[in-house]
Amino acid sequence: MPWWGICIIIFSTFIIFAIIHFAGKNKRPLRRALISMVSGLFTLLAVNLSGIFTGVFLPVSLLSLLVSIIGGIPGVTLMLGLNLFF
Repeated sequence: MPWWGICIIIFSTFIIFAIIHFAGKNKRPLRRALISMVSGLFTLLAVNLSGIFTGVFLPVSLLSLLVSIIGGIPGVTLMLGLNLFF
């Protein structure tokens, strides 16, 4: 996938999250959308850093990065659950 396609996916996700937060009557929908997306990335980072102690790692690929950005914390939790069963 070209880099501009990835940028379009991330930007459209940001806009959709901003619209959802605006509809939810949040005071700052753009900031809240950005926090939602960044929290998924930090959760993926935290899982991989704590993997030194727990032995649980998630491979960092384009798919896992997009799932963590789009899904946020529930997306990373879903990947951990799928990693447990498969």
